[in-house]
Amino acid sequence: MIELIPAIDIMDGKCVRLTKGDFAQKTVYGDDPASMARRFEEIGYKRLHLVDLDGARAGHIVNIATLKAIAGSTSLAIDFGGGIKTDADIEQVFDNGAAMATIGSVSVTDRAKCIEWIGKYGGDRIILGADVSNGKIAIHGWTEESAIGLSDFLDFYVGHGARNVLCTDISKDGMLAGPATELYKGIMEAHPTLHLIASGGVAGEEDIHELARNGIPAVVFGKAIYEGKIDMEGLWHWQNA
Repeated sequence: MIELIPAIDIMDGKCVRLTKGDFAQKTVYGDDPASMARRFEEIGYKRLHLVDLDGARAGHIVNIATLKAIAGSTSLAIDFGGGIKTDADIEQVFDNGAAMATIGSVSVTDRAKCIEWIGKYGGDRIILGADVSNGKIAIHGWTEESAIGLSDFLDFYVGHGARNVLCTDISKDGMLAGPATELYKGIMEAHPTLHLIASGGVAGEEDIHELARNGIPAVVFGKAIYEGKIDMEGLWHWQNA
């Protein structure tokens, strides 16, 4: 059964969603991320994808207080991403309650450091953030397209012990136009042992059902929650029926 992972994206301490990763196209959905996280837990969800958008843009962690507040008031297994660049950053993330760290830009700009973290913390605690634009990995809060292709990126890191990859098709993110199912199917065919987390484009429960039917192990979804496109309680009961 597909793993369901609701998302909270943080900017200026508020819950927001962007459109195609564009910081100028944001919608604010609430000013109390910890309360929202507690609601997810009350329904029954076990995981949370928490993104520090300010940190991703600034190149250093900004919203560590939000991570600490959520970790301190829930038992959710939190994966935290955005602005993790140094050993001190990743230690701070884990010290403040994250179960996992999502590594984006560093996985492209400093492969040796990323491999070191996989070795130190284990492939189960490090999630590679494969944010894809035109077939290439995007970095620096999606503001820059690297020269690294998705296939080469995955081949390299799977060969170095990576087990978790969160893949976002940026063209679909925040668009509520359906996920990049064919992209994810291709990844699973090439790397069947990966715990692939699909991200971007989920418009409703049927999209999640489609991903499940195609063998995608996990899915992150955010905007569809906040726009009322998903019945969170009903979805949870479907998964656990």
